[in-house]
Formats: sequence, C-alpha cells, structure tokens
Amino acid sequence: MSGGVAPGPTNSLVDVAGIRVGHRTATGDGWLTGATVVLAPPSGAVGGVDVRGGGPGTHETDLLDPRNMVERVNAVVLCGGSAFGLAAAHGVADRLADAGSGVRVSGEIVVPIVPAAAIFDLGRGGSPTARPGVSFGADAHDAAMGAAAGTAPARGNVGAGTGAVAGSLKGGVGTASAVLDDGTTVGALAVVNCAGSPVDPATGRLYGQRHGLPGDRAAGTPSAGDVAAHRESVSNTPGVSLNTTLGVVATDATLPKARCAKVAGIAHDGLARAIRPVHTMYDGDTVFTLATGERGEPDQFALHALLTAAADCVTRAVVDGLLATDSARTPAGTWSGYRDAFPSATVEDAGADR
Repeated sequence: MSGGVAPGPTNSLVDVAGIRVGHRTATGDGWLTGATVVLAPPSGAVGGVDVRGGGPGTHETDLLDPRNMVERVNAVVLCGGSAFGLAAAHGVADRLADAGSGVRVSGEIVVPIVPAAAIFDLGRGGSPTARPGVSFGADAHDAAMGAAAGTAPARGNVGAGTGAVAGSLKGGVGTASAVLDDGTTVGALAVVNCAGSPVDPATGRLYGQRHGLPGDRAAGTPSAGDVAAHRESVSNTPGVSLNTTLGVVATDATLPKARCAKVAGIAHDGLARAIRPVHTMYDGDTVFTLATGERGEPDQFALHALLTAAADCVTRAVVDGLLATDSARTPAGTWSGYRDAFPSATVEDAGADR
C-alpha cells in the first residue's frame, strides 16, 4: 500500500458505511460453533464471489456470476457446521423478508438474496450434531441490527470462527480496513479455519504480519524455546483436518458484478500471503465482495489501488483474527491460541479498542 493509506476509524469491515456485522456464538455442552452475518445497506450491495479449494460448502453463489440476473445481495452469511450450517442463511432471509428487503418478484412477494458459505467444525465441541440452524442466522441478523453505529464487531472466538482451527492453532474471526488516498474505503472480515499453517516454522511469526499497518494488532518475535515447543506440537498432530477459510470484502466504491468478482479473486492473494498452503483439497476457501456504491466507479488506476487494498486487508484480517483468538478446550480436543502457543511474542493490541 502507498504511504497515504491508513486503517479506518474502527479498523474493521464496518468502516464501509452501511455495512453491519453480527455474530451468534455457541459454546459448551458439546457446542463449539456459530454464525456471522454481514448485512448490506437497505438497498443492497452489488456482490461477487470467488470459490477455491477442493471442498467448498456454499449457498446461492451461482447468482453472483456476472452472467446472471440478480445484481444486488442483501446479506452474506458465514457459518460453522459444514453443509448443515448453511441453514443459518434461511434465518437471515426470514428476517429480511419480514422487513421487505430483497428482490420483489411479484406483488407482495419479496425474495431476499443471501449467499452463504460454511467452514468445517463438526464435532469440535464434542457433539457432531451441535451445529448452526435457522435460529443462528436470525440471531446473528438481530445482533447486527442492534450493534451501535461505528462499533467494531467482536473478533476471535465468535460467530463462524467459534470452532475454527488454523493448522495446529485455534482459529477465529478477524477484520481490518483501509482508507485509500482518494478516500475510498475497503474492509475485510475473515474466518480463519485453514488446513495449512499461518505460522513460519523457523521463526514462529505469522506469515501475514509483515503486511500490517500502524494500528493493527502485532506480535513480537517468539523465543527459540517457544518456536521449538510449537514445532514439537505440530509434529505430534495427526493428519490434516477438514477446514475452509472464509472472507468478505466490502467497499464504498461503485463496481459492477464482474469487478466485484475480480476483487474477490484478488482478495484470495491475501489468503495466500497469510496461510501456507492455501486452497488445498481439504479447504473450500471462499471470498465474497460487496460494493455499496456510495462513491463513484474507479478508473483503472484507482481500481488497481482498490484491488491491492482488498488483498492486503484480507491478509491483515487473518492476522487480526489469530492474535485476537483465545485457546479452546472441549471433550474433542485442545487448541492453543497464538498468544498461548507463543507467550514470549508479546501481542500489541494497538487497534483492539477502536
């Protein structure tokens, strides 16, 4: 990013005016899962998506193809529970329909447009049947609507990131934003649940941290002892689990559907800088883009800057989520958060109180 780029007021996705975020979190008694909803402004937002990896779990992503009719979406749902958890999207759709938000197809019939994607977290709380349902989407919608304006959404072990695992570490929800030189705002939210590792095994530092901005959470260099202990724990971890990292990028620029799809595709580069390997056959990595259109359509040079910011915000959101996440212990296992796995790497919460 250029020297003039800085995080927005909350350093989160909601710095894009009109975007709201809400979570529904379930823990204990066999539960370790949740759902997160990203609400577009009342008039909707132009949407795009890019789905990668070998095992995606998605809902209504085909309608975001630029060749298809619907231009605007009303919300995006991210959830745990694998394919079962996609039911959360129906809870959001019910709430939006009650409010009259969606595509009016005939008379009083309104169909809300709510694409969704799921991570795999089944059984991590102890019960394989403890997974998000319709009520999770409704509750996350209500949380988003009830959030105070200008308040950053919760990060870490919340919503769709509640049961997330990142390599051998506990994963979670992170977010970041950037205001470009021309005033355009770009934000990203990530649910970090990857088969690959976000940590450099030689140094213990997060791969994505070098892309941070002032005001981002940051961690120091871990001690050699912490690095060795982590390397030992990784070597004792059996196999590779099913995963999937999800993201939502939003901007106040005006973009057609094809450009939104391009932003989503470039945003995957942000995942590739923060996770190694990424887009594996064990992941279904998916990134959505929402363009609210509050500002004009960028020319080719401004679009280039927007694309760059989108990828960087995704990388920063991954780092933010990992540094915000606490360890989790359930009957199914124990997953250490980065701060507990590398206690010598003091974490600076520079942006935590935004």
